[in-house]
Amino acid sequence: QVQLVESGGGLVQAGGSLRLSCAASGRHFSSYVMGWFRQAPGKGREFVAAINGKGDSTDYADSMKGRFTISRDNAKNTVYLQMNSLKSEDTAVYYCNAAPSWRYWGQGTQVTVSS
Repeated sequence: QVQLVESGGGLVQAGGSLRLSCAASGRHFSSYVMGWFRQAPGKGREFVAAINGKGDSTDYADSMKGRFTISRDNAKNTVYLQMNSLKSEDTAVYYCNAAPSWRYWGQGTQVTVSS
């Protein structure tokens, strides 16, 4: 069973930066494609970014390209999301998850960007 704990969210002004962390418990972390998702008030979950097991292939939603960077440290069983140039529309609860089932939802971490 995969257990994921997100952290690093907080309050930030537009244009600022945050780095989110997702700590994973599991025996085969390096084998998982990992992803970040977010959910804004009144909206469904939205794909943000994903990274393959070795960390040499990434994918981003269009609105995040050039601003967000997903990375991972398999030795630490951790995936990161570096968020730069934050906008008010980035305000959401951010979750990480693991492929292929994308079912390991945790509590998420709140990111609030003030305009």
